Amino acid sequence: MTQDEKEKYLQATSILEVNAESTQGLIADIDKKLSKKEQAVALYYKVRDGFVYNPYHLDLRVEGLKSSKIMMQSRAWCVEKAIVMATGLRALGIPSKLGYGIVINHIGVEKLTRVLRREEIVFHGYVSAYLEGIWVKSTPAFDPLICKLSGVEPLDWDGENDALFQAYQGEQKFMEYKHFYGEFDDVPVELMNAEMKKYYPHLFEEAHDSRSFSFFHLESAIK
Repeated sequence: MTQDEKEKYLQATSILEVNAESTQGLIADIDKKLSKKEQAVALYYKVRDGFVYNPYHLDLRVEGLKSSKIMMQSRAWCVEKAIVMATGLRALGIPSKLGYGIVINHIGVEKLTRVLRREEIVFHGYVSAYLEGIWVKSTPAFDPLICKLSGVEPLDWDGENDALFQAYQGEQKFMEYKHFYGEFDDVPVELMNAEMKKYYPHLFEEAHDSRSFSFFHLESAIK
């Protein structure tokens, strides 16, 4: 990786608030004497277990995706958890990218499928970290509680091998990747909104802001 590429994947953005006080608080208890790989792994578990996974409150606006805002919450969905981890990695001096795909989850998503009105989960987020000369993927989305409720094992990460989602839980298919959008230095907000509208047009047709489900998007402010 060239120096320019390294700087690109270490820099702060309007969403990845690398230099914010909230980010410094996030990484404060991670031992900086550890190797970068060990620091990355420690951050992964802190993000995975530090927020209850909840995909029923989605905000696709820049102001809703800022890392400092997410860190004020007790719950987060995959895109938000990936933002927090990517921001923390950069603050630790570890280059990071945000990756997105379309997945189909075959276990415990009946409620989500009713809300989305289709089985595809669009713009599922993960993180790539540059460790010991290679990019390594991880998905800090499912905390141990949601895994227990879903009957699957939590996804571990060693900083050396990719950890996306288990393809099977026992003999039952669990998570299936159908499409990869690619990896980015910042959240591709406009693309995410466009793809969500393509797959879930009903969510854009009326306001959704209740205790059980909320959905905000780029068009929300102009309606």
